[in-house]
Amino acid sequence: MFSYRHAFHAGNHADVLKHLTLVAMLKYLTDKDSALTVIDTHAGAGLYRLDGDMARTSAEATQGVQKLFLGSDLVPKGQITGKESAQGAMQSIAPALQDYLDALASFNNTATASRVYPGSPLLIHSLLRPEADKLKLFELHPTDYRSLSGHIKQLDAGRMVTADCANGFEKLKTLLPPPNKRALVLMDPSYEMKSDYGQVSACIQEAILKFPTGCYAIWYPIIPRPEAHSLPKKLKTMAVAAKRPWLQATLNIGQEPPKHAIGEKPSKLVGLRASGMFIINPPHTLKAALNEALPQLVTLLGRGRGKGFTVAS
Repeated sequence: MFSYRHAFHAGNHADVLKHLTLVAMLKYLTDKDSALTVIDTHAGAGLYRLDGDMARTSAEATQGVQKLFLGSDLVPKGQITGKESAQGAMQSIAPALQDYLDALASFNNTATASRVYPGSPLLIHSLLRPEADKLKLFELHPTDYRSLSGHIKQLDAGRMVTADCANGFEKLKTLLPPPNKRALVLMDPSYEMKSDYGQVSACIQEAILKFPTGCYAIWYPIIPRPEAHSLPKKLKTMAVAAKRPWLQATLNIGQEPPKHAIGEKPSKLVGLRASGMFIINPPHTLKAALNEALPQLVTLLGRGRGKGFTVAS
């Protein structure tokens, strides 16, 4: 049950899709005057070292956020020089992608690389308004929860942020509807167990009944498993039945040609190549933002056959 550790996968292409979407949503939601409650049901450790042993073991960040920086001459707008600005280095960057890069830059000392990668909790916190918004975090893995607690303590956020070592599926229903009647729920379990798919469906179904106007963002892997294939279909059915708007976005970086010695039989490339985000009650600006940003992600992260993206609503 506790074998999955996100530190092995931090900063991969799935994180790029998830967190770019998350930043775009928060930019819109925090532009409203009323307070916002954000609930992260599977928070993880909160912050990850991409030069640490776990990240280097999988090297997934090299096909994700590190490739995003190294494969392009992107410099976050807050740190460009006059010369770079005159060259028009930023003109073609999609605003949603730029906002994501700027958010990452705030956690790193260099504008052109990412050595520290913020998980959803710290990324969300960096975009919330201390005087108005609340962040509720849940993480069941005891080791990751200890790391999360330490990172939250360093934020000195007071009562703005709370973290509990608890099952986010079970705890979500106790927080809905929030007092301020505005909430964004992020649900991204590891799907380490097949039962996670069913728990996501059941949890979202109950949440919509209790709080139909909430914004629900669900990340899921795109893998050859029946449960993974049916999950977005079930979420769409729920949204349509509840007469709520929905949006589905996917990113596939493609299959890299396997490297092998002359005379050897090519081996199949393993590892996640595609993932999706399903959002119920998405901000009305999100579809256009992703339609502009995701083609750029495919260009920067794509590596071979099968690469592409979709945005549907």
